[in-house]
Amino acid sequence: MNDKTQALREAFFPADILERFLRYVRIETTSDRHATTIPSTPCQWDLLKLLESELSAMGIRDISLDPHGYLIARIPASPGKEKAPCLALMAHVDTSSDVSAKDVRPQVIRDYQGQSIRLDDQRSLDPRAYPELENRQGDTIICTDGSTLLGADDKAGMSEIMSALRFLLENPGFAHGKLEIVFTPDEETGKGLDAFKSEWLEAEACYTMDSGGLGEVEAECFNAWQVRVLCSGKVIHLGSARGKLANATSMVADFIASLPRSESPESSDGWYGYYCAIEVKGDLEKAECELYLRDFSMEGMQSRIENVKAIAKAVEARYPGGKVDLEFKKQYLNMKEKLEAAPLVMERLLAAARENGIEPISKPIRGGTDGSRLTEMGIPSPNVFTGSYNMHSRFEWASLSEMVLAAKTIISLVRLWSEA
Repeated sequence: MNDKTQALREAFFPADILERFLRYVRIETTSDRHATTIPSTPCQWDLLKLLESELSAMGIRDISLDPHGYLIARIPASPGKEKAPCLALMAHVDTSSDVSAKDVRPQVIRDYQGQSIRLDDQRSLDPRAYPELENRQGDTIICTDGSTLLGADDKAGMSEIMSALRFLLENPGFAHGKLEIVFTPDEETGKGLDAFKSEWLEAEACYTMDSGGLGEVEAECFNAWQVRVLCSGKVIHLGSARGKLANATSMVADFIASLPRSESPESSDGWYGYYCAIEVKGDLEKAECELYLRDFSMEGMQSRIENVKAIAKAVEARYPGGKVDLEFKKQYLNMKEKLEAAPLVMERLLAAARENGIEPISKPIRGGTDGSRLTEMGIPSPNVFTGSYNMHSRFEWASLSEMVLAAKTIISLVRLWSEA
C-alpha cells in the first residue's frame, strides 16, 4: 500500500463512518421473532430503502431489493481484475427485540479519558464493570442514553461496509475484483436467510461484519435447535382438584426447573453449550415454552435433544393425565467444518487484519449469524469484528477507532482477493 492511499484512508474513514453510524442507529429496525413474514417488521424497510438510495448515489447500477428485504449490490471488477474471485460482504439491518430500539439517542464521547460515562439516572458505563473501556483512552466512544439499545449490532458492520465501498468507488486507482454487497433483514430472529438463495451470488467467499471487539474473527458457531414444549393439562374445578388436576402451567414450570442450571447461558462460556427457556405462556389447560438448545458439536446436540425428551417424560409421569409434546426445529449449524475445507478464506482474513496492525483473536460465536447460514448454503462466510460491545443491551457501545480499523480490514481483504 502506498503512502498516498494510506493518507487517503486516514483522512476519510473516521468522519464518514461516524456520520453514517449515527444516521443508521436513529432508524428503528427492531425485528419480531413471532412474525412469519420476512422482513418481520415494516420498520426494517426504512433502512433498506435508505441503503438502496445511498448505493445508487454512489453510482452503482446493479442493485436489487426483493420482496423479502434482501438488498444486493453488485460492483463490477476494475479493468484488468475481471478474473479475480468475486468477494461478498454482508451485514444485517435489524436489531434485537430484547431491548427497545425506538427513538435511539446516541451519545458521542470524543477524546475519551477513561471516565465513567453516565447513560441515565440509573446506568453508567464504568470501566471497572466494562474493562474493555480501559484501553480506549483518546478514542471516540458512541453509546446509548440508557433508554434503548444502540444498534451497533449490526449498524456498525453496515457503516463499515458502506464506508469502505464509498472509498473504493471514489478512488478508482484502488483496483478490485467483482464485489457483492448483501444487506439482510431478520438476522436476530434466526430467520434472516430463510428465503435467500445462494445462487443469487457469484461470490467464492463472504465476510460477515457482525462480530464484537477489535480483532475478533469467528470461524465456528453453535449448532442451534429450537424446541416448542407443549404441555396439555387436565382441568377440573380447583375446589375438587385433589388427585384429578394436571396443571399445565405447573407442568411447564417443572419442565424449565428440570433443565440443568449449570448449562444455561448465564452459567457457561467458551465452547460450552446450553439450554435456555426463551418464552413461557399458558393456563391450566394449555401451556408452552420456547426453548433454545445450543452446542458446538452434533454429538453434544444429540445428547441435549435426548435429555429434553427424558425431561418431558419425567414431567408427564409427575402429572398423571397431563401430556408433553415436543416440536424440534433446526435453526443453523456450526460453520467450522465448511470453513476448514476452504482455508484461504480465513488465511486472507487473518492477513488483512495483521496488515492493519491487528492481531486476530480467534473465538467461537456463542450464537449464529447470517454467515453461518450462508456457509451452510455453500459460500464460506466467517464473522469479522466491528468494534461493538455489550450488544442487545442499554449498555451497548462502539469504538470509532475500531470501526475504522474494521473498514480498513475490508479494504485489505478486497486487495488480497483481487491479487488472487
